[in-house]
Amino acid sequence: MAQVPAVPKLARARHLLRATVLGQTTPTADMVASERAALALRAANLAPRTAEQVTFLIPLVGPHHVGDWPSVTDRLRTTLQSFLAQDNPNWIAAICCQTEPDLPDDPRITYVPFDDPTHGNDKWRKLGVLNAALPRLTPAPGYVMSFDADDLLRQGTVQDMLTRQETGGYLVQSGLVMDVATGDIALADQPNLVTPLRKPFWKLCGSCAAVYHDPSETDSTAFLAEMTQHEHRMFPYLAKLAGQPLKRLSRPSVLYMLNHGENFGARRGRVGYKTRFVQSYKISDAATLDDIRRDFPI
Repeated sequence: MAQVPAVPKLARARHLLRATVLGQTTPTADMVASERAALALRAANLAPRTAEQVTFLIPLVGPHHVGDWPSVTDRLRTTLQSFLAQDNPNWIAAICCQTEPDLPDDPRITYVPFDDPTHGNDKWRKLGVLNAALPRLTPAPGYVMSFDADDLLRQGTVQDMLTRQETGGYLVQSGLVMDVATGDIALADQPNLVTPLRKPFWKLCGSCAAVYHDPSETDSTAFLAEMTQHEHRMFPYLAKLAGQPLKRLSRPSVLYMLNHGENFGARRGRVGYKTRFVQSYKISDAATLDDIRRDFPI
């Protein structure tokens, strides 16, 4: 199963108009499965309950797809350390892979086996397995966030989510991109008059959306399963179509690491632009860099 292609932008605008302005939740013939699931969730009009935890779904690349498996698992442990360092302990992390990595001894961290022998990129099939495991992973309402195994979560982010209790969830509009080869760190955020070509973080990295999920509602689980089969640029649109618009997190909350040797994007030849992005928008203020090093395990 490959990544599901993005819906064309004009079609997205048309479908949002039908749902948000005209109140129509019956799917049209040109809608893909994720849009149909979004409309079903919108039509269900679920009453939000208190979010009690954040669940991170981590599809880990298998050892047969990489050249340095120990380095991959080292970076995974650093990712998990960014969860363990959170001042709010109410989170869960599930890692799906063909091989069980060496994981920290913590009941909040779970290994989900993957045994699909199909050749090719299996990231989205692993996300499908993780979503299928949600009913047993998340007994209470909360936020679910697909998270790459080499990204880092800022200390305090779980607390921010669970304190604010946004009914739709959260979007990482402001985040950080680090070029491991140089050590430079850039800010990704909305463009403005000073930086008109800068991009928000959610357009650069898949660890960008924490969506409200109620495990007692099948429409909620079905929507997450379909949403995560797309690239991350579709997440804000699908959440809005589902009636669960995502709100911006308070600070740059995720750090995305480039050029560490085993980036998924590098295997598709897509790291060059992001390397140039870091050089264009790198942070030079010493106090800001000190804050980043304090809040992320880098």
